[in-house]
Amino acid sequence: MNYHVNAKPLRENSSFVKNVFFVICLFLAATIQAQDTADTNKGVFQFEAEEIDYGTIQQDANGERTFKFKNVGNAPIVITNVKASCGCTVPTKPEKPVMPGETAEIGVKYATKRIGAFSKTITVTSNASEGTKLLKIKGKVLGADGTASAAKKAKKKKKASKTE
Repeated sequence: MNYHVNAKPLRENSSFVKNVFFVICLFLAATIQAQDTADTNKGVFQFEAEEIDYGTIQQDANGERTFKFKNVGNAPIVITNVKASCGCTVPTKPEKPVMPGETAEIGVKYATKRIGAFSKTITVTSNASEGTKLLKIKGKVLGADGTASAAKKAKKKKKASKTE
């Protein structure tokens, strides 16, 4: 048996390698371009502010605030869910799609009966380019005596009476 190996010199194989490399680069460039195109066909949030600072407010004060935003994308934004990090914060969402160029609001109501500092997160789920968006509220609620420690004082009194 005669085995004949047709071993080409490295120079002839290098053009094949260059062609394969070129095809791979072309494929990657097309994939990246397709991803960029997909993102331009979505709604895009542009919030006036992503965090609302209530500052220092009195107990039982109005806890309602709004996050205003504009859809600066090329497709309607449909908000499917808004959820707060705890039950003391109740968010509301637009019921209709927000068309490109339109503005809308996400409402937030914080229960200001609770005394002390607070920091809460509102998670917005939508079909926008950024599918999940985090918004934040923070502030400090003062008690009737003008301090944020009225609740702490009441707890201390309760503990002191139990130990007697």
